[in-house]
Amino acid sequence: MAKSNNRINVPEARDGMNRFKMEAASEVGVNLKNGYNGDLTSRQAGSVGGQMVKKMVEQYENSLK
Repeated sequence: MAKSNNRINVPEARDGMNRFKMEAASEVGVNLKNGYNGDLTSRQAGSVGGQMVKKMVEQYENSLK
């Protein structure tokens, strides 16, 4: 089994990242549950991750202004 590299470098940020993930999921219409979400399709999981990246890039760009 492959080892996951999805570690949060700052453990205190875990709750914030989970809230951010849930917010991004609701924006793209994906229903996430707390805990295991292995029943999501690749498209659904990708859309959540893509939305998270989009929001992070927007926030960074806004910080440059």
